[in-house]
Amino acid sequence: MYLPSPSDRSRDLADRVERFVRDVVAPYEGDARCTPHGPTAELVDELRAQARAAGLMTPHILEDGSHLTQRETAAVLLRSGLSPLGPVAVNTMAPDEGNMFLIGKIGTPAQKQRFLAPLVAGTARSAFFMTEPASEGGAGSDPSMLQTTAVRDGADWVINGRKMFITGAEGASVGIVMARTGSGERAQSTMFLVDLPHPAVRTERVLDTIDSSMPGGHALVVIDHLRVPADQVLGAVDEGFIYAQVRLSPARLSHCMRWLGAATRAHEIATAYATRRKAFGKLLIDHEGVGFMLADNLIDLQQSALMIDWCAGVLDTGSQATVESSMAKVAVSDALFRVADRCVQVMGGSGVSRDSIVEQVFREVRAFRIYDGPTEVHKWSLAKKIKRDAMREVAA
Repeated sequence: MYLPSPSDRSRDLADRVERFVRDVVAPYEGDARCTPHGPTAELVDELRAQARAAGLMTPHILEDGSHLTQRETAAVLLRSGLSPLGPVAVNTMAPDEGNMFLIGKIGTPAQKQRFLAPLVAGTARSAFFMTEPASEGGAGSDPSMLQTTAVRDGADWVINGRKMFITGAEGASVGIVMARTGSGERAQSTMFLVDLPHPAVRTERVLDTIDSSMPGGHALVVIDHLRVPADQVLGAVDEGFIYAQVRLSPARLSHCMRWLGAATRAHEIATAYATRRKAFGKLLIDHEGVGFMLADNLIDLQQSALMIDWCAGVLDTGSQATVESSMAKVAVSDALFRVADRCVQVMGGSGVSRDSIVEQVFREVRAFRIYDGPTEVHKWSLAKKIKRDAMREVAA
C-alpha cells in the first residue's frame, strides 16, 4: 500500500528508504535497547550511523536546505514508518520532524545555524514544550489554557511552569518552549528556543505510557526561572498560537504518513500469518471471518493513503490546511487503529505477543488517536466550521 511518488527524486528516496528500513532497521526491533520509554541513546546513535552511511539521514530535507513537497514527503515518510524504529533511524520522527519544519519556516539565520543544523544532521534531538498537567488546569487540546509564563526581565525573558507529556525531553539538546506572554483573557503566547539540558528545566518523571517508539519517552517537566535571551525568541513575540498552527497541521499529517507505513507492515505480517496458518482443515484466510478482516484492512489502508495525498496536496498550495489536516487526522488515525486491531485479531495469541511488531503497532496507533488532538476535538472544531458556514449562508 503506497502513496504515489509525484517526482523522480521522491520515488528514488522512498525506494531507498524502504530497502534500508526493511533490510537494516527491522532486524533491530527485538533489540533489548528498545525500552518502554523508547530506544536508548546508544541504539539511536547506532541506527543513525548506518543511515548516515547509506546517505539517508533526514531524507525529506535536501542538501541545499530545501524541503521536499508535502506530497513527496508523504511517499518518503510512509516508507520510513515500515518499522517503528525507521523514523528514529532516518530522522523523520516526531517531534523532531515538526520542530525542524517550524524552525526552518520562522527561525532567524543564526537560530537555524545554532538549533536547526544539528537536528538536520541527526546529531541532536529536540522537544516541543506545550502540553501541561490537566490536574493544574494547564493547556492540552485547548492551547488557550496555557499556564506557563514568560516575563520580560531586562533584555531576557524568565519562564516558569510545568509541562506534561513532553516527548523526547530526556536526552534532547534543543527545546521549543511555548509560554504565556502578557495578561488578561486574551493573553498571547510566545515560543522560545532553549539549549538543553539546562539546570532550570528539570524532568520530574518519565511517564509510563501505552506507546514506546519515541526516544526519551514522554516526560513531566518543571521549568523553574529559566532565563532566555531575547535573540532566542522563535518568530515574533505574542505570535506563538499562530506558529503552533504552522507546525501542527503538517506535523499531524506526518504522523499519518509514518503510521500508515507501520499499519501497512502489520497488515503484511497478518496476511503472511493467515496464508500459512491452518485451522479446521483450511488456511485462515479461507475462513470468511478472517479473509473479510484482511479485505477491510486493504480498504482502510487505501482510503488512508488517498486522504493523506489529498491533504498534502492542499498544504503544497501554501494553505495552512487546518480543516483538511483535522479531517485527515481523524480519518487516518481511526482507520489505522481498525487495521491494527484486525491484525491482532487475525493472529490470535501471536497478535498479542511481542514476538512481532503487530502488538506494538496496535499500541502506537491507539495513542495516535489522542496525540496531536483527540478525534473528538477535531470533530468539534469541524462542527464549529460547519455551523459558521451555515450561518453565513443564512445571513447572505
